[in-house]
Amino acid sequence: MAKSRGRLYVWMCLAAAGASFLVGFMAGWFINKPFQETVTLLQYHQSIWWELVSEMKAENIKAFLRSFTKLPHLAGTEQNLQLAMKIQTQWREFGLDTTTLVPYDVLLSYPNETNANYISIVDEHETEIFKTSYLELPPDGYENVTNIVPPYNAFSAQGSPEGDLIYVNYARTEDFFKLERDMNINCTGRIVIARYGKIFRGNKVKNAMLAGAIGIILYSDPADYTAPGVEPYPKGWNLPGTGAQRGNVLNLNGAGDPLTPGYPAKEYTFRLDLEEGVGIPKIPVHPIGYNDAEKILRYMGGPAPPDSSWKGSLNVNYNIGPGFTGNNSFRKIRMHVYNINKITRIYNVIGTIRGSVEPDRYIILGGHRDAWVFGGVDPTSGAAVLQEIVRSFGKLVNKGWRPRRTIIFASWDAEEFGLLGSTEWAEENAKVLQERSVAYINSDSSIEGNYTLRVDCTPLLYQLVYKLAKEISSPDDGFENRSLYESWLEKDPSPENKNVPRINKLGSGSDFEAYFQRLGIAAGRVRYTKNRKTDKYSSYPVYHTIYETFELVEKFYDPTFKKQLSVAQLRGALVYELADSKIIPFNIQDYAKALETYASSIYNLSKKHDQQLRDHGVSFDSLFSAVKNFSEAASDFHRRLTQTDFNNPISVRIMNDQLMLLERAFVDPLGLPGRPFYRHIIFAPSRHNKYAGESFPGIYDAMFDIENRGDPHSAWTQVKKHISIAAFTIQAAAGTLTEVL
Repeated sequence: MAKSRGRLYVWMCLAAAGASFLVGFMAGWFINKPFQETVTLLQYHQSIWWELVSEMKAENIKAFLRSFTKLPHLAGTEQNLQLAMKIQTQWREFGLDTTTLVPYDVLLSYPNETNANYISIVDEHETEIFKTSYLELPPDGYENVTNIVPPYNAFSAQGSPEGDLIYVNYARTEDFFKLERDMNINCTGRIVIARYGKIFRGNKVKNAMLAGAIGIILYSDPADYTAPGVEPYPKGWNLPGTGAQRGNVLNLNGAGDPLTPGYPAKEYTFRLDLEEGVGIPKIPVHPIGYNDAEKILRYMGGPAPPDSSWKGSLNVNYNIGPGFTGNNSFRKIRMHVYNINKITRIYNVIGTIRGSVEPDRYIILGGHRDAWVFGGVDPTSGAAVLQEIVRSFGKLVNKGWRPRRTIIFASWDAEEFGLLGSTEWAEENAKVLQERSVAYINSDSSIEGNYTLRVDCTPLLYQLVYKLAKEISSPDDGFENRSLYESWLEKDPSPENKNVPRINKLGSGSDFEAYFQRLGIAAGRVRYTKNRKTDKYSSYPVYHTIYETFELVEKFYDPTFKKQLSVAQLRGALVYELADSKIIPFNIQDYAKALETYASSIYNLSKKHDQQLRDHGVSFDSLFSAVKNFSEAASDFHRRLTQTDFNNPISVRIMNDQLMLLERAFVDPLGLPGRPFYRHIIFAPSRHNKYAGESFPGIYDAMFDIENRGDPHSAWTQVKKHISIAAFTIQAAAGTLTEVL
């Protein structure tokens, strides 16, 4: 009996031990299972990332570029519609869920086919003794290509003004200040000639109009559009003397189609009369090459240029004028501009991959398709990259993969005419996009030089860009087996922090504008660029000319197409991470640091008016206080983010919505003064150069040239107003990061 009880005791002990083991095993299993699942999901996420990036091929980008640049594809033409249909067909073949052509009827501008534009010199008998070229000389192999639009400035007013000529350098605000205030030269009733470069051409035209000019001639000076020791195209990549830069000269300030500002240009839309169109210049504008410019400028009279910064590289004195000198003093300049503005149908191509978990959250990758002629660099180096990214995502979809969030691909039309295709689509879909868009990544030109990477983006994307650049191979010579991040950091470190590469503020000049500046959607753009320290030429020399061909890219800019491949991989990786990461990979603390930098910068700018600040009771304390509160809110948010239950879809969605909507919190529905479609309070295109980004633009513009305002009290009142708006906006943005009210 005792033996039986002992046996029973042993069995009970064994059972208890077994139960303990089982409980412990099960507890460990259920505790570790989420961790194991998380590790597995991360490994899967990374493997798909690698598969996407590895799928992209330089030879495919080359083939797409060759295919897309065989013919001119100007917005509103049959060739550009055919290219849109080709892209749509390929997207469908690649495996996208939907592909759609989306039309709009917008105002475009073309040269008169029966009455050519030109500039002439006329003598005292009204006889034309010199005329500029009508056309550019076509490059080898393109002599028989038709439908090449001659050089012109889209949306120029028609007219044949005649008068004395004044040389106005780059036609910047400060150039006209120099002429009017220091040299006592009045441009009213005169024609002005300006060199391209430094600022957006539309700003040049606006400045000339404000100065009273009756017409403006634009030309590309060799000082700004040739590199030392490089032959003109086709022997090298410099601008030939016959090349002239096309481009629109609107001052839309984000309005989109000039006749339907704020609303999509559909059949049913109310349109303004042409005379009321937004941003259309009232004076004739025409571009010429530097061969013709030299023949005009060599006769200039008047004072010498005020300093060396007014001199280009032509064999002339760069005298200011007005008018010609000596025996030529009776001669005048006459412009002949006959452009026609007309409502024309354009087509965006929109493709989608539906998200599997959050199909109502969108990541947009968009770039324009239309070009002034062949568009070898602008935009087709970007369109070819976009095509390869779409193809690579399609490969994943065909294997059964789906992104967590929906990806929207866009081939925009009529970017060159004022960002029209992208803006009209943003206007038509504004309500949905404001509620659902996570980010917009731009895919304009992938190369504008071949020295190093260039990034412009919201501070929310800084860390993601750095992380991905570290995982992509550098295509640069001398950086074999090193990362894109390493070559970028070595070649272009940030001026604020030498330990990270430079990232620029977003301005405008490409299709991200409506999404970032108007709707407040986080945005970014990446491409290869020139050496900012040594390359003093503006943009790239043959910009917007007939010489932007496939051969230009193949022979001179990127013969291996590896730089464009790196750009494709980085753009594609950005889209992938934004679309497929469980938590949106934004870093709000970087925004806080950026706000601290921008607030200090605008305050330091104000200190040169120290006495006036005291006299008018102007204080930046509220701005610095709001920035401090935002920094604390950002830190607290990221602390809470680390404590989030990533297996709770509601918790994940709450945090993601706060991340997604932060950029929206910086948007003021009233917009900036005189620029209602620029609504971002932290960033806007500079009022004096659309291409450049300005921080705290309301405050900056209120202080610009304030010492010369007629009513100082009113001027400083505006400064106080915009400090208040900025402080409120930042404080309100901080409020969006809190857990509950």
